[in-house]
Amino acid sequence: MGKKDEVSKQFLDALEFRGIKRRDFLKYCGATAALIGLSELYVPKIAAALEKASKRQPVVWLNFASDTGCTEAFIKASYPSAAEVILDILSVDYNETIMAAAGKQVEEILATSKKAGGYILLVEGGIPTKKGHGMMGGKEMLDVLKEMAGPAVAVVAMGSCATDGGIPAAKPNPSQIIGVTEALKKVNISKPIINLDLCPVNPEYLVGVVVNFLLLGKLPELDSFGRPKMFYGQTIHDNCERRAHFDAGRFVEKFGSQEEALSYCLYKVGCKGPMTYSACPKIQFNARTSWCIKAGGPCIGCAERGWTDKFAGFYEPLPGVKIPGLGGVEAGADKLGAVAAVATAAGIAIHAAITAASGRTKGKNGGEK
Repeated sequence: MGKKDEVSKQFLDALEFRGIKRRDFLKYCGATAALIGLSELYVPKIAAALEKASKRQPVVWLNFASDTGCTEAFIKASYPSAAEVILDILSVDYNETIMAAAGKQVEEILATSKKAGGYILLVEGGIPTKKGHGMMGGKEMLDVLKEMAGPAVAVVAMGSCATDGGIPAAKPNPSQIIGVTEALKKVNISKPIINLDLCPVNPEYLVGVVVNFLLLGKLPELDSFGRPKMFYGQTIHDNCERRAHFDAGRFVEKFGSQEEALSYCLYKVGCKGPMTYSACPKIQFNARTSWCIKAGGPCIGCAERGWTDKFAGFYEPLPGVKIPGLGGVEAGADKLGAVAAVATAAGIAIHAAITAASGRTKGKNGGEK
């Protein structure tokens, strides 16, 4: 490891002062390396990149039309938290939800950041385009975005509200809310942009993107929606812990049933996992302890564009989903479930016949005869 990859003692002492132990910090760097697909050999580089970032990389976090759920998810991340590592190590110059300043002082901080430029602009919430439906400091939110996106080095759209309007843009969308990518096109600003879908966004996705930028000096590989492939390259269905039940035709038909207690597949009660691209099953939430399906709730598809309207009827099954059936023949979930039930009954009958033939049936007292 070269000197440029070494973390200074001064930096580690500063973390210690803030209650973050050296071991925990390096453990966090190791987890981040795994998150973005790098080996443990990159841990020193990640640690050095974070230290370097503490000296120069400012962040401005704007909240537009949303419930600030992404901010809530971010500041409640696990220890050593994303909030501690990113909000403390990076220079978060502006986040009106969590900053202590208020009123005119906030406006002055935002103006100072804009003048200095060179920051990463994080945007949470959709952009109202109907006049008077979204104002900040007496300005239209669209105008605020235009002012602040210009001097930024890159823009990150945090959560589905920012990527395509999310819940606030659901029909009939009276405020004509749009996502950040569309809004920037509307005001003729061309800027590198990363979209992090989900409602709320997984804070570890943001950490992965920021560290990738600091470490490699470039944005991660993106899909056609501007999302990092490392987080949106596979469907939830591909990695779901209940996938084996889906393939076997074992489904929850009703909440509160025995099948639900046995953690059977939630497809028939509305799970949108087969059409939703996100790494939720692998990265999870809340210190990687759980996620929607693990907690017993079907995926509502919040990582997909237009999910609020496209997947409305959240407890209705997706139409036309085919699954590998017995003998490799694809079938619908209802058909396969029926086949599986018949196969189970046949198996029981065959087992009973073999048992009877072998003379191992049980007597009235419970013993074999």
